[in-house]
Amino acid sequence: MDSSRPLMLGLFLAIIVMTFGITAWAARHRKSRDEFFTAGRGLTGRQNGLAMAGDSLSASAVLGSVGLVSLFGFDGFMFGIANVVAFVLLLLLAGFLRNTGRFTVSDVLSFRMNERRVKLAGGMSSLTISLFYLIAQMVGAGALLALLIGAEGPGVKNATIVVVGILMTIYAVFGGMRGATWVQIIKAVILMGIVSLMAVMVLIRFEFDFGALLTAAAGGSGHGPQFLEAGLQYKNPLDLLSLGIGVTLAFIGLPHVFQRFYTVSDDKTARSSALWLFGIESIFTVAVVLIMGLGAAALVGVAAITASSAGGNTAAILLAQELGGGAGTLNGNIFMAVFSAVAFATILAVVAGIMVSAITTFSHDLYGNVIKRGQVTDAQVVKVARIAAVVIGFAAIVISLTVQNLNIGFIVGLGLAIAASAHVPSLILNLFWRRFNTRGALWGIYGGLVTAVLLVVFSPTVSGTDRSLFASVDFSWFPLTNPGLVSVPAGFLFAIIGALSKRDVAAEEGYDALEVRALSGANSE
Repeated sequence: MDSSRPLMLGLFLAIIVMTFGITAWAARHRKSRDEFFTAGRGLTGRQNGLAMAGDSLSASAVLGSVGLVSLFGFDGFMFGIANVVAFVLLLLLAGFLRNTGRFTVSDVLSFRMNERRVKLAGGMSSLTISLFYLIAQMVGAGALLALLIGAEGPGVKNATIVVVGILMTIYAVFGGMRGATWVQIIKAVILMGIVSLMAVMVLIRFEFDFGALLTAAAGGSGHGPQFLEAGLQYKNPLDLLSLGIGVTLAFIGLPHVFQRFYTVSDDKTARSSALWLFGIESIFTVAVVLIMGLGAAALVGVAAITASSAGGNTAAILLAQELGGGAGTLNGNIFMAVFSAVAFATILAVVAGIMVSAITTFSHDLYGNVIKRGQVTDAQVVKVARIAAVVIGFAAIVISLTVQNLNIGFIVGLGLAIAASAHVPSLILNLFWRRFNTRGALWGIYGGLVTAVLLVVFSPTVSGTDRSLFASVDFSWFPLTNPGLVSVPAGFLFAIIGALSKRDVAAEEGYDALEVRALSGANSE
């Protein structure tokens, strides 16, 4: 490792300098509310699609998903398949979502409802989701640099989490959405290039014989044929179904994905963005993640992976070292350093976009519409957004330091479950049910959010197993690691009961205007 450390440090510094340069360039643009939150709505479909891919090709995708496949085979791959199905739904709804809002999820709901109450509910749930995502990226950064530097103790991980938290705050404060967008685009292109190369290198090792790769992966897993079958990670089939429901529906309601549709000028460009995202993610998930995960199990071995990271977060990094020449070789260390630098760029890009989404939610929804009741200027909103970046960044750092031993794929899964449970029911019912109203939206958001969080707290993810956050105690009573199977229907049920329990004539009368806006884009700015 010593032989490649200068290269590694040089690459990391180059990435930081590059991202600072992009941030400085973006800071030169006039910071109106539209410019700061949506890059002036001037992105093309291809640009926005690449930026959205940059959002979703996160530390959880590159590190967590590859780790899950390497440790759990078939079950680990199901997380990626659920992602692909999610992007199909996102493609179908992209135009509607673009036309019915302006900045956030709450904008869509508040069009025909009590704006202040709905934006308070939507803002609270959006901030919770964003915090989960920020934590996942920062934990991934800590695992990455600790491995590269060869540190045994928690000091390097802790320091890395703090550094990433500071960097993401700087990006959000000065670069806004434009800076985050171009960091994501550049990172997505570079990342797709290097992971595609790694996938091809794995296939070359097995002479493009996929069957031989599967056999070797099963052998390296230590589980034999069971590695290629369902049930290795999810003993209960309902757990796998629950994960699929949560992940598939969640992308419709993720705040940072949602906000991306407002960086384009119209619904046609929004659909183009979603199509680019679907194509990129399908190739990445079905081909690259699967091949890299199997390659890590076959060439590195699960024993070595878990010795480095119990959650499998370093499987892709160790695979890069093996493909370069193996541990202890100059070429192996250099290739690992290059891949790790790209993965680090991935983390910086994703946290920038998530942070912009979080501060948009706070300043636009909570401050501008709940606290100030709409009586606020663009300059005031942008100023509050920058202050919020500092506060949210500090909170994310503190929480990340306490949960860094969890697999980052699981952390993201929890955020996805909340998005699916708290946002999707109200969004769908608002777009397609005339009777839906303010009470239904509030009950759906709060009911889905509380249900998802409670089920997570009392699930095996938090206590009761050796992979739990609190492994030494057991207060779990909910048997599934992902709550989607229960929390998503609960969100719909709360929303429907709430809407039916009180008639809201104004909300029903506003449905026609919402329908026209959703279909045509009229008055959508």
